Amino acid sequence: MMNDADSLADMAVNALIEELDLFPKPGLVSPVDCGSHNDMDYALLRRSAESLREPFREIAAAPNPSFESLVELGLSAERRMMAATDGINTHRGAIFALGLLVAAAAADPESPRRAVQLRWSDALLQHSKDGVNADSHGAQVRRQSSATGARGEAAAGFPSVFELALPRFRALIDAGKPREAAGIETLFLLIAHVEDTNLYHRGGAAGAAFARQRARDFLDAGGVNAPNWKSTAIEIHGEFVSRNLSPGGGADLLAATIFAFEQGQQFSADSAKTRLATPMAL
Repeated sequence: MMNDADSLADMAVNALIEELDLFPKPGLVSPVDCGSHNDMDYALLRRSAESLREPFREIAAAPNPSFESLVELGLSAERRMMAATDGINTHRGAIFALGLLVAAAAADPESPRRAVQLRWSDALLQHSKDGVNADSHGAQVRRQSSATGARGEAAAGFPSVFELALPRFRALIDAGKPREAAGIETLFLLIAHVEDTNLYHRGGAAGAAFARQRARDFLDAGGVNAPNWKSTAIEIHGEFVSRNLSPGGGADLLAATIFAFEQGQQFSADSAKTRLATPMAL
């Protein structure tokens, strides 16, 4: 059943692994190379993702959790991640986004977005105003730019996931595109439209603008419908690496999109089974 904590945890971890397995991704770690990262590789990120299975299960199993309890569960997940990675921050952003969506799917499997907005939006906005983790890279970037960061995205109910990325990912799958191609184009779409604090931190406003423009170039050329899309994406990947750019926020949102897609598919399947099993009234 869709509310099962183990199933939701598996979906979240599998979404992280599916994102990790994709290539080519501009500046990001993949099975092929380490992208713009000199402190991470595929094995490390795979180990990090697997370490989050039990923390995600605990989040999904929490009964009617308050925002404060979710913060504590998130911090516990971060500690497990850090233990698995010898202190390297591999998935902090993903823990935040996927942790909220896992909790939301457990609370309202029909509409996790609605659950986030109704249950935790106000607390997320206040959390951002209070300046929690004020010394983080994301907080520093938010003070220097117009980027709202992960908390602003979450407080709005993840519009980049549910209004932008998920419709594109679903449309590509429905059109018969392989999951790899659907994931790559969705990532480029996110890079083109989301103000990613990771890009600002690594490349400043100029680096972030370059990343957005190159992502738009890829999409304007036809995305994964272009016959040479993979070689073009590899070329852009090299440009990101040469500029030390890595769209980590986009990667987190892509994993969230994959989770939302799978959770929606499973909810629809469960609902159909329930309707078939329910006797019709005479």
